[in-house]
Amino acid sequence: MKTNHLGLPEKETNTLIVDLNSLLANFQIYYQNLRGLHWNIRGKRFFDLHVKFEELYNDSQLKIDLIAERVLTLGGIPLHTFEDYIASNSLTVGKNIHNDEKAITLIVNSLSGLLKLERKILSLSGDVEDEGTNSMMSDFIKEQEKTIWMMNAWLEKEV
Repeated sequence: MKTNHLGLPEKETNTLIVDLNSLLANFQIYYQNLRGLHWNIRGKRFFDLHVKFEELYNDSQLKIDLIAERVLTLGGIPLHTFEDYIASNSLTVGKNIHNDEKAITLIVNSLSGLLKLERKILSLSGDVEDEGTNSMMSDFIKEQEKTIWMMNAWLEKEV
């Protein structure tokens, strides 16, 4: 089996790079959705949600950087154009969302989509003992599951 500079199997690492770039693109769309929600939210819950959306997009910005740096660490090139992000995205793009429940629902659905990608990456990174990627995905998953739970509680949805 041919390995890369980190001692990881080359073929599987290349697959991880592709999957991480897909996650990166989806996170960029999620981030931009959060910016739009932050700017456009209206109503009686404006002050609370405006701050919460800023917290979420700041967190997403940090995760975007971590994903891109992991791609580089593995020997790949991170996607970095809007064209690439749109082509690789599987999340719903939120446009002109002003309503609080629609905004929170978009976040829950987006996080659920990100979790699917992260679990796929987690499985592959675990199989090849890529602890760096594995650890990052575990951390993301744990945080996002909690955020989904909180958002569903806000929506008064049973899980």
